[in-house]
Amino acid sequence: MNPLRNRAAGPRTPVLLGIPALLAVVFLLLPLIGVLVRTPWNDLGQHLGEPATTEALRLSLVVSFWALGLSLLLGVPLAWLLARVAFPGKAFVRSLVLLPMVLPPTVGGVALLLAFGRRGLLGGWLEDTFGVTLPFHTSGAVLAATFVAMPFLVISLEGALGGLRPRYEETAASLGASPVRVFFTVTLPMVAPGLVAGAALTWARALGEFGATITFAGNLPGTTQTLPLQVYLLLQDEPAAATSVSLLLLAIAMVVLIALRGRWTGTPAGRSHTSAPPADEPEPAGAPLPAVPEPAGPKEHWALHAEVTGFNRLTLDAAPGTTIAVVGPNGAGKTTLLRALLGLTPRAHADLRLGDTDVTRLPPHRRGVAWVPQDGALFPHLTALANTAYGLRAHGVARAEARRSAQDWLDRLGVGHLAHRRPAQLSGGQAQRVALARALAARPRLLLLDEPLAALDQTTRAHVRHTLRNHLDGFGGVCLIVTHDPVEAVSLADRVLVLDDGRALQDAPPAEVTRHPRSPWVARMLGRNAWPGTATAKGLLLAGGQTLVVADPLPAGADALAIIAPEAVSVHREKPGGSPRNVWPGTVREITASGSRLRVLITSEHAPDLVAEITPQAAAELGLADGTSVWTSVKATETTVVAL
Repeated sequence: MNPLRNRAAGPRTPVLLGIPALLAVVFLLLPLIGVLVRTPWNDLGQHLGEPATTEALRLSLVVSFWALGLSLLLGVPLAWLLARVAFPGKAFVRSLVLLPMVLPPTVGGVALLLAFGRRGLLGGWLEDTFGVTLPFHTSGAVLAATFVAMPFLVISLEGALGGLRPRYEETAASLGASPVRVFFTVTLPMVAPGLVAGAALTWARALGEFGATITFAGNLPGTTQTLPLQVYLLLQDEPAAATSVSLLLLAIAMVVLIALRGRWTGTPAGRSHTSAPPADEPEPAGAPLPAVPEPAGPKEHWALHAEVTGFNRLTLDAAPGTTIAVVGPNGAGKTTLLRALLGLTPRAHADLRLGDTDVTRLPPHRRGVAWVPQDGALFPHLTALANTAYGLRAHGVARAEARRSAQDWLDRLGVGHLAHRRPAQLSGGQAQRVALARALAARPRLLLLDEPLAALDQTTRAHVRHTLRNHLDGFGGVCLIVTHDPVEAVSLADRVLVLDDGRALQDAPPAEVTRHPRSPWVARMLGRNAWPGTATAKGLLLAGGQTLVVADPLPAGADALAIIAPEAVSVHREKPGGSPRNVWPGTVREITASGSRLRVLITSEHAPDLVAEITPQAAAELGLADGTSVWTSVKATETTVVAL
């Protein structure tokens, strides 16, 4: 078998690109080959064992590790600032960070000398006040190496922070973690690969620093003469020894780069050897959850009052234990409302009172508002148990008690047996339950769920919905659920809040919204035809100039919405006679299955698009197919008109 046939198919490399690329590889490879060819292998051990060389190596290690420590101390906060905070002059600061990478090292040494030398801007004051002399001292070599190497750490870590979606940090804040705690327990662990890559490159660059060191700190044996400076001296008198020491530095650099495995260039590192996330398995209907007793002691209750301004403009009041489904089209302001209640967005501001406490001026981690994003945002470096205990630990609960309470919550939601798995080892349904357990375990006063079941399959969604309903029944605060699923809105919520363009169009019980939706989007979400228009004495004047006759018209001139159930639409092959007042010709454009019935989309030049729901037998008898000409009719008594 030809081994070339087993290779993955890919585009052929153009000759005009392949040849220059090959020349570039040769250009980079030849100097390395030159070092290997010219190295005196028989005398390598002797050259590397010379006292001057070992002393220079020792000093290089001391300088490089001190430079790495200073880079971590100063560079990590700087990288976070550049990645997370918008401030005037940010582009200038980033350019300042990059400058040592493009500046000739000797020029950097001169600049350091003019700043920290005895006659420099700061050097004289340091010497007179603290007796600190940096030039021609080991500390000067550390300073020079830090100046040249720290940008590698800042750039690598800033890129990692920029790729970290803020929802993890925002979720941690909603669980009660302070900004400092979030940084050390969530941010740093999640950007650890970028931090390690930047630290390794920083150390390697500091180890090989030459120009800035010799210019600023000099070349004093045992004090500032690092290994690169030793190579420079040996090259003048002992070229063979210089080649041997150069090989040592080359080997160290290659080991660092190979260990990084492409992290610096953005290539994904090798995947961890954890098992792939299991697929959601259908759960048996009515599967009982473990019987875990509720926590002992009196339950607390928190009412909600919010005055929201900005993009969202509404007033929200809810009694303890109320669940509100927030619905509306994309861009209506649903997520913005949640983020305003969390205090995480400048687009909208919420004057928020929970119970007897005004939390408007409190930061997110002190509001008692827990947030579950659509994907759960479980911290990937923590187990399900540690994730669930995170909010309790942030509130100062002892570790053992927090883990015990977290295990109880996981048991209540039927995922207690998965406590020691990491998020990557959980299915979508399992992860959603862990995320919900984490939010409830934090004992919030207000619970915000952003499409918590959207990523689940239908069977798992039904089971998790049932579980969620059971636990919301005993929740002492208020819960807001953003959803696009009418089943979730009806089955989980006590009220449905309909948003459009940041405003509340309707806030009513699910039954009322189902019967009399005041938004075309909500009506269509519920599977109904929705035609906006202007009320007349006979019915509704539609946008196209047609009149829809209704049995109970509104006062003339009022903006109104006609709601027509799909099952109230009759479909005919010939123009019907008899009682229907609203009859239009049309053309079938789409037929889709909906349970045991068919939904038929019919377009017409005489009326807006109309959806009819009929049986498969009726469709066969009518001979319906895409492009079939039909007539539709709607009785006046089958049309509901609501004022907008």
